[in-house]
Amino acid sequence: MRFRHPDGSTVHLAYCTNVHPAETLDGVLAQLRDHCEPVRRRLGRDRLGIGLWLAKDAAHALITDPAALRGLRAELDRRGLEVVTLNGFPYEGFGAEEVKYRVYKPDWTDPARLAHTTDLARLLGALLPDDVTEGSISTLPLAWRTAFDDAAAEAARTALTTLSERLDALEELTGKSIRIGLEPEPGCTVETTADAIAPLTALAGHRIGICVDTCHLATSFEDPATAIGALTEAGVTIPKAQLSAALHAEHPHLPEVREALAAFAEPRFLHQTRTPTSAGLRGTDDLAEAVAGGALPDGAPWRAHFHVPLHAPPAAPLTSTLPVLQDALTQLVGGPAPLTRHLEVETYTWQALPADLRPRNRTQLADGIAAELTLARDLLVDLGLKELP
Repeated sequence: MRFRHPDGSTVHLAYCTNVHPAETLDGVLAQLRDHCEPVRRRLGRDRLGIGLWLAKDAAHALITDPAALRGLRAELDRRGLEVVTLNGFPYEGFGAEEVKYRVYKPDWTDPARLAHTTDLARLLGALLPDDVTEGSISTLPLAWRTAFDDAAAEAARTALTTLSERLDALEELTGKSIRIGLEPEPGCTVETTADAIAPLTALAGHRIGICVDTCHLATSFEDPATAIGALTEAGVTIPKAQLSAALHAEHPHLPEVREALAAFAEPRFLHQTRTPTSAGLRGTDDLAEAVAGGALPDGAPWRAHFHVPLHAPPAAPLTSTLPVLQDALTQLVGGPAPLTRHLEVETYTWQALPADLRPRNRTQLADGIAAELTLARDLLVDLGLKELP
């Protein structure tokens, strides 16, 4: 979906396909048919943006077979789909029964991460619509926080510098500008937007910036105006933003609130949980540890890294951080010029919801994703953007 900003530039809205696990190229083609095109039809649009997730094996199949890449581009066109952004965070196995800490490997100290992201950049350059010259890729924020010493930091910096040089060369060759956004996430080396400023200002150029994920922003209790203002002042670009909402518990000391939270503690994904204290944020790596008791103080609200559907916050006594998303969106695209032109709805946890809230079939999932995109569209229109055909 495309929107015209009051300054005349085009803002793209997509939804991320990591909600449809597919490790192979055949799986990617199937999800275009079974999920993405049905969502487009529900929205009554001739064209729908998708934030494509290409796992390692799917990316390898495309990068080594030009005919397969042409075939994917043709299939996107045939189904009324377009790609201006990729989700390069998960490497493989995102649909496994247990993902948890595995999603952070390989990190930016591992040459495999550089090789994969380079491949993604080349692929995105070939997949961009003919009238679009700028693409974005979100990636993990360097590494999970443990065992990240000075040597690891230097290895990651060297890898990102090499990537930036490769992106420069790609633009010279193709005319396509691909930018990378590190995605701050609780528990990682770069947990907040403030953590990102030092490593990114140390990198030359503007190829590498930040992907603002509004669920992560909220989980870390960051104020959108403060966070995004600091990035702007430091000259850190925002190639992409992910529109998502975290799980919020206002009164975690109450037994009924703990019981409600426990229903969201599930075995597949990591749900980092945070609470503000006078000494700063306190947290656990997973929600189950928090609700078990004793790990976190409960005199202030808790927020958990659980991407809840934008249009359907959980029932009381819980809610979502949709207001943080709205504030962030105002900062990002509500000003005289957009700070990012790529927006991606990223609720990948539909099948991790409590059993009574999960979509039971493809039809219900497509309905839910379409409802999320409708909400995001309405927010953009309220900010003065005009939806384009």
